[in-house]
Amino acid sequence: MEDLIRYAPDLAQGFLENVKLSIVGAITSLILGTVLVAMRVSPTPVLRAAGTIYVNVVRNTPLTLVLAFSALGLSDTLGLVLSGEPRTNSFWIVAMGLSAYTAAFVCEALRSGINTVPMGQAEAARAIGLTFTQSLTMIILPQAFRAVIAPLGSVMIAMIKNSTVAVAGGFAADIAANMKEAFDQVGASIPIFIGVVIAFMAVTLPIGYLTGYLARRLAVVR
Repeated sequence: MEDLIRYAPDLAQGFLENVKLSIVGAITSLILGTVLVAMRVSPTPVLRAAGTIYVNVVRNTPLTLVLAFSALGLSDTLGLVLSGEPRTNSFWIVAMGLSAYTAAFVCEALRSGINTVPMGQAEAARAIGLTFTQSLTMIILPQAFRAVIAPLGSVMIAMIKNSTVAVAGGFAADIAANMKEAFDQVGASIPIFIGVVIAFMAVTLPIGYLTGYLARRLAVVR
């Protein structure tokens, strides 16, 4: 317990970085995932192919490689700089990689929701003159989001846990890095392990319960 108390401020600071990464990743991946699913169901073959290739490649690539590519490829090789402060720059580089990775899973969750929308509704939308974009944004996606609240919650929970590999993208200020530093000083400590587990459970369990409640509350009656 003494080890946990001693390193609690550093662990808390690292956990806060993970929370910030998760918030940025959640917002960005939802936006990008929505764009990807629109591409995957688009009537334009080129867009469908591009969306399919992106999702299949990213979903079958380990997150550590995606983050390493973000750091080494985008930042070091291509010289992408998002901030003049190294720590802030690495934060945004990792956030980009985490968002790009999670967006592929958001896309697939939304696509499963789109498949629950009766085909007749899309046909009715076309019959009254709505374009593909109009029918997608006003009729199909709203129902798809309601149908996949629980799966999206699971994707977000996985993303929060995935944020602990941020060091692969060069961001060494998260809770995993701070926990490793503590272990280097005092050795493996069960209280620190338990403290970190409780911290993540305090975030992920409410998300699971909330999305489950919303899924039941907002379920589309067929």
